[in-house]
Amino acid sequence: MMQAKKIKHDVIGITETRRHRPLYAVFETGEELFLGICDSIGVGGVGVLVYTHLAMNIIDSYESLTTRIGRLRLRRCGSTPALTIFVVYAPASSYDEEELEAFYMDLEEALQRRPYLLQGHRR
Repeated sequence: MMQAKKIKHDVIGITETRRHRPLYAVFETGEELFLGICDSIGVGGVGVLVYTHLAMNIIDSYESLTTRIGRLRLRRCGSTPALTIFVVYAPASSYDEEELEAFYMDLEEALQRRPYLLQGHRR
């Protein structure tokens, strides 16, 4: 959280949360934190930290679709259209082919709706 204060942000995607239970927290600053869960061996987990002015006005929902894909939905606000932001933590290329294929199939399924913004970490 201290690092987030150093960055001008609206939404920060977070990966490798390694939580075994989901977490939702509202801070005194008004920021909202949504964290999903990791898999059984402690890998993965994604979430978002949402800045105050967005948190108070246009958050519709946050959902962990898988342990590596999270979805933040923002409501329409005036002339600004509704938006979906995905936080994605892709497996490293060293993972076996079946796991990689399953991840990309999950991602493709998640991205069927538009408009969206995809945020992730590339290895």
